[in-house]
Amino acid sequence: MHNLHKITLLATAFVVSVSLVEAFFLARKARRQGQAYPWHEMGLSLVDMIGRKLMVLLPLSLATPIFAFAWDHRTFTVEINSVLAVLLLFIGQEFCYYWYHRASHRIRFFWATHAVHHSPNELTLGTAYRLGWTGKITGTAVFFAPLVFLGVRPEVVLATLSLNLLYQFWLHTTWIPKLGWFEYVFNTPSAHRVHHASNVDYLDANYGGVLILFDRLFGTYVEEREDEPCRFGLVHPTTTHNPLVNQFEHWVSLGRDMMKSGSVVNAIGYLAMPPGWAPDGKGQTTEALRQQQAEERLVVSAR
Repeated sequence: MHNLHKITLLATAFVVSVSLVEAFFLARKARRQGQAYPWHEMGLSLVDMIGRKLMVLLPLSLATPIFAFAWDHRTFTVEINSVLAVLLLFIGQEFCYYWYHRASHRIRFFWATHAVHHSPNELTLGTAYRLGWTGKITGTAVFFAPLVFLGVRPEVVLATLSLNLLYQFWLHTTWIPKLGWFEYVFNTPSAHRVHHASNVDYLDANYGGVLILFDRLFGTYVEEREDEPCRFGLVHPTTTHNPLVNQFEHWVSLGRDMMKSGSVVNAIGYLAMPPGWAPDGKGQTTEALRQQQAEERLVVSAR
């Protein structure tokens, strides 16, 4: 356990250090172009990380009871003592991560936390560790509980997830180009730029962690295009410098919509349907935005 804490501390120090080096480089580049670098974005990311580190001290996580239940009712007991076992664990964890990540975009309850990760209007390495303070209390562990139910120890599942997230650190950048054949199998900066883009054509795509294979299998892969530069941030961009607003604005808007929904069914709909959903069908879900864009393109082409 002591070694695990030491490794975590070293990984955190490495991630923050490299992201700050990138930030200083980008700030210098912006200054040469007569522009101001948005240092507040780095500040929000650092506050996010500090807040999550402090929350570890609080007994608020739903992962513990969920994993404990799954472990108590496990089907097998799996020992990770061979190359095949490691490979199966990696594929299984990647599968679970894909569905967790997809749900985080398609279910507003989970999106209220995940939107914090997508709030930066510039994609930098600092974005990688802006993950939201409320993830521990939303029950996202349920997506990884099947691995525990199959007999993988909870601490092994969590360690594997940590490695998955660590891999994703380098994906949050704009200066690494497409990587040839690597793009067909693995998640890359190019694929992840699409994931973070708010362009209508790019919404809800590329959910993979280390691999991009499940996106290709389930039809959610979208390639970055030269004729469609990525516009980062949310569909409705946030410009706040206040970390509390950054962390909780989507929970506040969700609560407000539920309170004025008019019925329990509609309130549950706001909770469980995709971001932008509305009971009258006049919301701004990804599907609605794409239909609107298609209609606008038809009008333009008909002129």
